[in-house]
Amino acid sequence: MKFTLSWLKDHLETDATLGEIVDMLTMIGLEVEDVADPAKKLAPFRIAKVVSATQHPNADRLKVLSVDTGEGAPLQVVCGAPNAREGLVGVFAKPGDYVPGLDVTLSVGKIRDVESFGMMCSERELELSDEHDGIIDLPADAPVGEAYAAWAGLDDPVIEIGITPNRSDCLGVHGIARDLAAAGLGKLKEHRPRQIAGEGPCPVSVALDFGGTKPLCPAFGLRQVSGVKNGASPKWMQQRLIAIGLRPINALVDITNYMTFDRGRPLHVFDAAKVTGHLTVRRGQPGETILALDGKEYAVDDTMCVIADDNTLDSIGGIMGGEHTGCDETTTDVLIESALWDPINIAQTGRKLGLNSDARYRFERGVDPAFMLPGLEEATQHVLDICGGTASQVTTAGAVPEVEMIIDFPVTEVKRLSGLEISATEIKVMLTRLGFWVSGAGSTWKVAPPSWRPDIHGKADLVEEVMRIVGVDKIPSTPLPRMGSVAAQVLTTGQVRRNKARRALAVRGLNEAVTWSFLPKAHAEAFGGGQPEIALANPISADMSDMRPSLLPGLLSAAQRNADRGYGDVALFEVGQVFAGDKPSDQTMVATGVRRGTAVLTGSGRHWSGAADPVNVFDAKADAMAALEAIGAPVSNLQVFTDAPAWFHPGRSGMLKLGPKNALAAFGEIHPRVLEILDIEGPVVGFEVYLDAVPQPKGKASRSKGALNVADLMPVKRDFAFVVDGDTQAEKILKAARGAEKKLISDVNVFDVYEGKGVPEGKKSIAIDVTLQPTEKTLTDDEIEAVAARIIAGVEKATGGTLRS
Repeated sequence: MKFTLSWLKDHLETDATLGEIVDMLTMIGLEVEDVADPAKKLAPFRIAKVVSATQHPNADRLKVLSVDTGEGAPLQVVCGAPNAREGLVGVFAKPGDYVPGLDVTLSVGKIRDVESFGMMCSERELELSDEHDGIIDLPADAPVGEAYAAWAGLDDPVIEIGITPNRSDCLGVHGIARDLAAAGLGKLKEHRPRQIAGEGPCPVSVALDFGGTKPLCPAFGLRQVSGVKNGASPKWMQQRLIAIGLRPINALVDITNYMTFDRGRPLHVFDAAKVTGHLTVRRGQPGETILALDGKEYAVDDTMCVIADDNTLDSIGGIMGGEHTGCDETTTDVLIESALWDPINIAQTGRKLGLNSDARYRFERGVDPAFMLPGLEEATQHVLDICGGTASQVTTAGAVPEVEMIIDFPVTEVKRLSGLEISATEIKVMLTRLGFWVSGAGSTWKVAPPSWRPDIHGKADLVEEVMRIVGVDKIPSTPLPRMGSVAAQVLTTGQVRRNKARRALAVRGLNEAVTWSFLPKAHAEAFGGGQPEIALANPISADMSDMRPSLLPGLLSAAQRNADRGYGDVALFEVGQVFAGDKPSDQTMVATGVRRGTAVLTGSGRHWSGAADPVNVFDAKADAMAALEAIGAPVSNLQVFTDAPAWFHPGRSGMLKLGPKNALAAFGEIHPRVLEILDIEGPVVGFEVYLDAVPQPKGKASRSKGALNVADLMPVKRDFAFVVDGDTQAEKILKAARGAEKKLISDVNVFDVYEGKGVPEGKKSIAIDVTLQPTEKTLTDDEIEAVAARIIAGVEKATGGTLRS
């Protein structure tokens, strides 16, 4: 919200300096974001008089001026403005001055062989307006040599404040002045609009027609002003609009813009000659379109509120008017509209259409309903004063809702909630200055919020009002009580696991990423999501419509974006939450990673020793195993299953489980069909570690780490090769071998898989090495053979295979 200091003083009678006003605004919750001083930009420019104007010797459209700047001898200036003449008083820029409208710093120049020592400026060159038909023409009595900004009143500081969504009452300068007056920085000038009687009824009637549906416009006021002259708005109004970043258009439009920022009351004006018949406020109909004032065409539907005449749509209610009923220099009769709109519907319509306006910004936050008709009266007065004409009587439809809320307010709540020691008299004065109705003399008062404060709902809100007016800096600082020593474990098990997983994956060369929690519906469905309960009611965009069921789509998209920029060998991971539903139990923590190209653990890219191998399923498995081991999962007990989720390649993926039901991780190559849906070039491998599925660690009886279990005896290795059916999983052989002698067998690995000559068709040979680690004594040959026999028997029983001869 921007406004100038002089604009504020139209509503606030105060002797406070700019610095005091800025400090007070921040203290009462209207944080000042910027204070711009236009006088600095215009400081170099001086009022100057053209002493003589002669024709340029080498150009028909140029003149050579002799300009008195009030500082010594006149200067020679070459000028092409059509209104340049002897005796003209204008604004001069000398060499070395920066001209903002041209974005240049002047220097002594030569134009058609004639030297020029500066320039006479137009309004556009000083960024005062778009006027560029000639140089600025000031009154003859303007003081030559004086600063132009100070003489013209353009040295008015512009204050910009940040408005929180609940303070819609401060989206007008009058509301800001009211807050400052309540804080004791001056006296509020009420400026109650005078009621204009009007001559005869309004020739255009208005009706609210919502059928049996919820009304989207509670009340609508309309009045016609006939015989207006729609020229340029007054200079003071133009200057204020320009100062806050608005472009003056014409008097009628400028008045509505001025009312929007002055009183926080958006209005709209229609050219009455372009309105056919009468107005109806209703829901839009599918297939209807409107060309809005921003030059764009919008398609409306029955969720939106529109204003229509007998032929077509005239306005998107509360957001923007239509171009064909807009006011221009030919307008002689004007319809002024002041209405109330449903805030939620305004927000939904604006978001659906992608249409922003100052009116929408205010209506969706809530405007003062009681000021609807007074705002119409004030706007009418501006039109009569600036454009002339004759006003009709006001016609209305609907009724302004009366918001009656009485809050029981125990005065002691101020002390209890804020710690401030304030007398009851001071509290009552503050609330009354803010517009609250206060009744009662005991310990509990009856307080009613004013119509312009829709954010006040309870006693805590009233305490907040008192607290901010007194000043947040006045709240006493109270140290928190000491609660004893810090607990031994600060972090939860989940936090510890997340940290350990991050470190383990980073050590393996993966870079951590943070992706959006929202996905396009097609991406969510490809990873088992897309359920209605996790679809967003109001998504930021169509590409962020659903909560993510997996971290993989975000990481895969990030990897592809890197590849598109020339970084194809990329390894990324993320630890975050995924969502399977809208219940707390449906939200789980997962550590996920992807590898693309040649981004393997040992390095990526080309090498002189040979072509680098692309990533494969075993790289993803190793990453998952490393993360599980880091967080304390019993990796020695894990089994590999082939029932990985559908987004993994069915023949190049797996699940790591503790038993058939408790899945701890999934890994593998991403399915080509899924890559096609995400528009990603493969192959890519990935993994998902379900951190919440890992069993909780057992509590320790003491802080001791236990005895060091290291054997000083040499291990013994034995190799076995088994002929098994072709569809037998190696995991069955490993599990059977480990279970043959749990005390002695420390490790079992597959080192060879063979199919071909010497092995029956439909069979395969799987060779394993088994490490026996004695702890008490060296093993004898008989003991080793006994263990080997148990291994062979266990594998044969588990797989039906035989020892290969």
